[in-house]
Amino acid sequence: MLTVWPYAWLPRVRERYGEVFTCRFPIYGDVVYVADPDAIKKVFAGPAAVYHAGEANHMALGDPLGDNSLLTLDEDRHMSQRKLLLPPFHGDRVRLYAQVMAEATAREVDQWPLGEEIELRPRMQAITLEVILRAVFGVRDGERMDLFRERIPKVAEATSVYTWMPLLDRLLGKRSPAARLRRVLAGVNELIYAEIADRRRQAEPGDDVLSLLLAAPHDDGSPMSDVELRDELMTLLTAGHETTATGLSWAFERLVRTPAAMDRLVGSLDSDEYLDAVVKETLRVRPVVVDVARKLTQDTEVAGRLLPAGALVLPAIAAVHARADLYPRPGEFRPERFIDGQPESYAWIPFGGGVRRCIGAAFAQVEMRVVLREVLRRVRVRAARAKDERPRVLHVTVVPGGGARVVVTERVATGPPAAAERPAALAG
Repeated sequence: MLTVWPYAWLPRVRERYGEVFTCRFPIYGDVVYVADPDAIKKVFAGPAAVYHAGEANHMALGDPLGDNSLLTLDEDRHMSQRKLLLPPFHGDRVRLYAQVMAEATAREVDQWPLGEEIELRPRMQAITLEVILRAVFGVRDGERMDLFRERIPKVAEATSVYTWMPLLDRLLGKRSPAARLRRVLAGVNELIYAEIADRRRQAEPGDDVLSLLLAAPHDDGSPMSDVELRDELMTLLTAGHETTATGLSWAFERLVRTPAAMDRLVGSLDSDEYLDAVVKETLRVRPVVVDVARKLTQDTEVAGRLLPAGALVLPAIAAVHARADLYPRPGEFRPERFIDGQPESYAWIPFGGGVRRCIGAAFAQVEMRVVLREVLRRVRVRAARAKDERPRVLHVTVVPGGGARVVVTERVATGPPAAAERPAALAG
């Protein structure tokens, strides 16, 4: 039922069984969900040696991201890689990318046809892929960048629950989902390793993410290896654009069905307050992922239950975000709830928490604000259909089932993008 009703099922199970409940899934077996903010805080703040996020993530993400990805590492190796990756995604550097975000949005929106039904999700993907390519590799064009634009989206398309099933691999051979994913990854790996080799020969480093990673030493002074670089770049290029594109798609899907919120946002584009509230409310009511996982390395008490080593513990993002005691009328899209007051700690967790909180959280929120502002400066849109789009599980994310379909009703501005993000808006 989780894959059929991803946003509704977890809250319903919580209401029936309480703050901690066990579910059985194919492949994973029994998993324990936690839906109480205090208990979630203890999971996120628990010892990294006991609560393994990387080991849990590897089950679903190991094939595309590799063994050296920030998402699939644990303990000291995770912290070492995190230190290397944090600088490009904080403070002034995020602000530098904001202008790239606005320019990419302006180019895309100016191509949208008037009066025709369009899917916003692939258009949001085009924007966020362009941004992450330029952030990772610098403002560059050429054949290799064109190939990245062509090949990166195919990774998400080729990744599904079926790629985790060895039986299908044995039965179908080269025609199996896993075999297809391997072919797609080989094409992207070829480009990444060629880019790494070129950059190692380059005399003058740039200010993009790859240049920073090439110059960043480990704690022992050693540089990142080509394989480490490949795994981190694959993580940024795939997860770094796909999740933000999905969040943006849901933002528009909710706004076009909530006229009061759309009108207020259009009327306050020069202010960050309501724009930021729209982003936060979108990620509350339509989180891109509905849970995050930790694998226990030893017997551990969680929320009053003694769980065995090897158990999977999942803070239930969708269930927490739908709690009526935390968010009155939780099913409604009301951005002003984030202006009237902020939720209690660990009640809003779209990016996880603790030392495993997504390092791209600030980057993603800035990008959502910039793209929303630039789109609505240029066009007006309405829902293509009155009915809400049904959530659809795509690998580990939840996307609008109809692709966030809208009709562009009016073009209100063209030309250069507006001034990009204000410094004060960078807080996550």
